[in-house]
Amino acid sequence: MREAIQKADVLIEALGWIRRFRDRHVVIKLGGSALDDEETVKNLLTDVIFMEAVGMRPILVHGGGKAISTAMQQAGLEPRFVQGRRYTDEQAIELVSRVLAGEICSDLVQKMQQQAGYAIGLSYLTQNCLVGEKLTLNGENGEPIDLGRVGRIVDVDADLIRRTCAGGIIPVIPSIALDRDGNKLNVNADTAAAAVATLLNVEKLIFLSDVPGIFRDPDDSDSLLNHVDAEQCRTLIADGIIAAGMVPKVDAALEAIAAGVRKVHIVDGRMSHSLLLEIYSDRGIGTEIVPSGSAV
Repeated sequence: MREAIQKADVLIEALGWIRRFRDRHVVIKLGGSALDDEETVKNLLTDVIFMEAVGMRPILVHGGGKAISTAMQQAGLEPRFVQGRRYTDEQAIELVSRVLAGEICSDLVQKMQQQAGYAIGLSYLTQNCLVGEKLTLNGENGEPIDLGRVGRIVDVDADLIRRTCAGGIIPVIPSIALDRDGNKLNVNADTAAAAVATLLNVEKLIFLSDVPGIFRDPDDSDSLLNHVDAEQCRTLIADGIIAAGMVPKVDAALEAIAAGVRKVHIVDGRMSHSLLLEIYSDRGIGTEIVPSGSAV
């Protein structure tokens, strides 16, 4: 009986959050090591299906860097990175597109369908919703650096995504865009998710990471910051506390916040049901980023 009462308490705690987020769109970025373990992926997709079932409108954006590197090595192509971006030539873009849209996206949709979830892939293979343009970086002396078929998102078919969500179907979007001429572009999944969140003006953007969130002291596991605003994030980056692979993720979060996304969450995707714990509990388990000066 005590266990049953505890379950009821959990449901009551979640009820307020369920009501608050009913009919609200949320973008969830899935990638990194969270894609490597079958059980982790299954648990995450269960959370996404639950969110849709209780009235939220989740949108799943995914990458697949490790799978791409493996496929390139198997094909005899040497992965090459420039300023943290994967150089993608004409040969590589076809492989990248196949892995992301043809394999990972299809697999995620199938896994949700096996759990009685309704999902559909939105990509150049079905209905494209990401429009991009080629991305050029600046070198140390200001000279342009060409990355091949690498792009950034400039537009999103928001109506298509909203119609899909309104029909009770979860959109699954791989980080492959088409330019205005229909050419494929490889897009960083963090920035793709931030662009979708921004252009749809969503309630929340959630990055599923392989760390619990942002730490005040990276060497102290007890220094997790549950709430932080945009200005504090910029200070942590300048001080080198937010570093390495977390920087582009937080930069994407800050761009989304500046463009009107209400909250961005960084959550450890390896933890069982981390999505539900972050959204439908009073405290949460990751880091919540809010606009500067906002109450938390």
